[in-house]
Amino acid sequence: MIKKTFKKMPKPHRWIMSLVAGFLFVLFLLPSEPVSAYKSTASTLEAGKRYELQVNFDNFPVENVFGLEEKNEAQSVVVKKGDNLAMIFKRSGLSPQQTYRVSKAGRLAKKLLKIMPGDVLELQIDPQGQLISLQYPFSSTDTLIVTKGEDNTFTSKIETLKVDVRLNYTQGDVTNSFWNAGLKANLTDNQIMQVAGIFGWDVDFALGLRAGDSFYVMFEEHYINGEFIENGDIVAAQFVNQGEAFTAIRYDDGNFYTPEGRSMRKSFLRAPVNFRYISSSFKKNRFHPVQKRWKAHRGVDYAADRGTPVMAAGDGKVIKSAYDKYNGHHVFIQHGEKYVTKYLHFTKRKVKKGQTVKQGQVIGTVGSTGLASGPHLHYEFLVNGVHRNPRTVKLPKAQPIAKKKS
Repeated sequence: MIKKTFKKMPKPHRWIMSLVAGFLFVLFLLPSEPVSAYKSTASTLEAGKRYELQVNFDNFPVENVFGLEEKNEAQSVVVKKGDNLAMIFKRSGLSPQQTYRVSKAGRLAKKLLKIMPGDVLELQIDPQGQLISLQYPFSSTDTLIVTKGEDNTFTSKIETLKVDVRLNYTQGDVTNSFWNAGLKANLTDNQIMQVAGIFGWDVDFALGLRAGDSFYVMFEEHYINGEFIENGDIVAAQFVNQGEAFTAIRYDDGNFYTPEGRSMRKSFLRAPVNFRYISSSFKKNRFHPVQKRWKAHRGVDYAADRGTPVMAAGDGKVIKSAYDKYNGHHVFIQHGEKYVTKYLHFTKRKVKKGQTVKQGQVIGTVGSTGLASGPHLHYEFLVNGVHRNPRTVKLPKAQPIAKKKS
């Protein structure tokens, strides 16, 4: 009952009660003296006069007088949308000065600038409202730890759990789509996209798959203390498309190569946009849906949602970025001396004439500007000034592994 009442008291009152109890405790421990000793002492004191009692409480365990101890408070804070470190500290009762000191806890502490909604911060706060430590597990294996030192400054370090890497293997057959076949083979969504990315220069995953195509994937699995944590990198894979086998092996530079050492990455992407379907293929004679007449269709139309990002098919230099009533917003890119790619009917252009671009860089968004009946990308591929079918043209050979690495 006494303990419950004591806990309910305001903090200042609890300190006063502790001091009083401590004083009584000291008196109780004083050694017994003969009555004569007290009489002789009393005879030297003036009656009615107050004397100050000198008691040193510096090393006295005040907080333990009633067997109670004020412990550090542990807080587990989930990062909300729009949060930053200052907002989180304010909600936890920490001062802006503490926010500043933590932000200056070394280079590693800059990871706190990249906290995302859903992340969790573990805070240890002492009874005086001062931060003692912060832990931020920013991955399944790594935790940032910020600790307060004796001089009130903070230091940071990263603790990494030891990961046991094991290999796993799966295979599957395509019946209607690679996506469904991948899920049936117990590949994750991310792994399915990785496989499509590895073979995307050689296999048309939108229209080129056939029933009976097959795939084989070897990948890493990560374990900590015998518990599965996550899937790691794909180590090797093979895709058999229409009877032709494509094999990829991951090298120590993180890229994939054929068994002969040629890079799986080609100079050009087959399709520079994630499309729903091909609405019009490369044809020598096609009835134009807007002009209502027969004419050559010298590219491929990829139907896609308006605003879908369009990527540069290869490294190069923008030789035209403009608008006209036929092509709408369009971009032309020169790739060396031999190749030119053209992208028509953008909603918006993201690059300017003279700008250098890299393969995969967003150069515009799908639209229907110019002579277009609906949102799509019209894509052309020219070799030495002659239009070729982007879906079937023979792409430049891949670069092999550098000799110094082989």
